Amino acid sequence: MSDCQKPISASTRYGAVYGFPIRHSASPPMQNAGMRALGLDWRYLAFEVRPERLRQAIEGAKTMGFIGLNLTVPHKLLAVDMVEVLDESARVWGAVNTIRFETKLPSGEWVPVGRAEAIGEVRAQGFNTDAGAISRALREDLGVELRGATGVLLGAGGAGRTAALKLAAEGLARLHLVNRTAAKAEAIAREIQRLYPETQATVGYPAGKVDFLLNATSLGLKPGDPLPWDETRFPLRQAAAVYDMIYRPATTPLLQQARAAGCRTANGLGMLLYQGAQALEIWTERPAPVEVMRQALAEAMR
Repeated sequence: MSDCQKPISASTRYGAVYGFPIRHSASPPMQNAGMRALGLDWRYLAFEVRPERLRQAIEGAKTMGFIGLNLTVPHKLLAVDMVEVLDESARVWGAVNTIRFETKLPSGEWVPVGRAEAIGEVRAQGFNTDAGAISRALREDLGVELRGATGVLLGAGGAGRTAALKLAAEGLARLHLVNRTAAKAEAIAREIQRLYPETQATVGYPAGKVDFLLNATSLGLKPGDPLPWDETRFPLRQAAAVYDMIYRPATTPLLQQARAAGCRTANGLGMLLYQGAQALEIWTERPAPVEVMRQALAEAMR
């Protein structure tokens, strides 16, 4: 491993995160630290990409020999139809947050662009590293044992759907789905009933206590955002733990109120770390230096 990064040269390769907005992202310092620790002549960038230009942006990165991409809000569902191949993780969870560009060898084998000497024909393969990161963060950051637990999930977009399906796959007993548009939550509830019938999925707030509440909406990302839940219908003291996928700001209004209510709390930094480490492993086919990446995230947040 190397403590210093090589100067950028004509042989330097690039990865990036696309989002809209993107300025809040802490992925660049985390990924650059990981790449540096692995001794790679790679750099990781961040680009603001509007949804209607996502396909062009993916094609541009593919053309320029990028090793891969991460995708954040609002691109994860859109990208499913914008890659040539879907890994099983993306097929199962129905969203793409990591793309690996692969090139075809003369033998016909497809290999990651990051370990190819020369780049010929290129394809994009989509992965999902969010699902595993969600369950790992709930366990490691909040001490929540998911099997047999009861939870409330706020949000039914790309992140919400992935979280809901992963939680059900982990053996959750009951999941209460809350979303501004009830029809989206109802669709996810039906999907859970079909795929994971042992998990009771319902739409709306529970009447009693739950083991955790998980915010998968973007509310709290910007100053002045409304609260992501209705405090008149669900007092936070009914949740033993509260997890907010947002990590910047580090303490959202939801987490502020959860702490005041006596809940165990955590923000989305752990989830960002775990999904980012797995993405680096997908691009490099090597173990990620997780602790180095964790330290870089902590420094970036300071």
